[in-house]
Amino acid sequence: MPTDPVFAGLTDEAADDLGGQIAVLDALGWRTIELRTLDRIPVADLSDERFDEIATTLADKSMKVVCLASRIGGWARPITTDLRHDLTELDVLARRARSIGTRYVRIMSYPNDGLSAHDWRRQAIARITVLTEQAERHGVTLLHENCSGWAGTNAERMLDLLDEVGSPALKLLFDTGNGVAHGYDGFDLLSDIAGHVEHVHVKDADERGFTLPGEGAARVADCVKLLQANGYSGAWSLEPHLAIKPHEPGVLARDAAATFVTAGQAMAGLIR
Repeated sequence: MPTDPVFAGLTDEAADDLGGQIAVLDALGWRTIELRTLDRIPVADLSDERFDEIATTLADKSMKVVCLASRIGGWARPITTDLRHDLTELDVLARRARSIGTRYVRIMSYPNDGLSAHDWRRQAIARITVLTEQAERHGVTLLHENCSGWAGTNAERMLDLLDEVGSPALKLLFDTGNGVAHGYDGFDLLSDIAGHVEHVHVKDADERGFTLPGEGAARVADCVKLLQANGYSGAWSLEPHLAIKPHEPGVLARDAAATFVTAGQAMAGLIR
């Protein structure tokens, strides 16, 4: 018998503070959160005391954490960045993931910084192999997102990465809207990787920018059907990018919480 879908959200797009982030999930009737920043501070940079306070509050509110979204291999850490930054971040996040009851840490695969295609591939795979070995020791799973980096926009490279690393501690995260934002067909990419997807971010976009799920060109409903047909049973995590421009300085729009709730309702309608 089919189980009810699990809806989650990257709620730092609704509010900076934990109370505001929990409030939008309450408004949606959701009990699952994906943590990226609190008070505009990345999860890995929070003090131990502050993280413990957050974990206690979430437990008191019966909120489950599905994933910790890291900066590892992301847009601000190209392939030439000192790997020690990512290893240190993974140590912190893996420890916090275990303590808070999740096994997932989101990563990317390193934007290029002047390397040849051959060297970029070689170094990206080598770095993620080292990170995955560390994840295995910690008992967590890395989720590679179709976003920044060597394997970010290409299904063949994603499958190559999985094959080369060869570990159950490395899986794929599929974001429904990143294809439109990065100039490739996300549904076509998903057709090649659907059986390897462990976690999903939901957003939508068209040529003018990000939209409510179902109102853009990302074929979100078709992506949902394809994932369901391939047996996907993980969470659907909302990351609408409607209240702040991603990767740019700025503050949330005044209506960020209301916009997040509207986007969440649209997402839930598509998936149900």
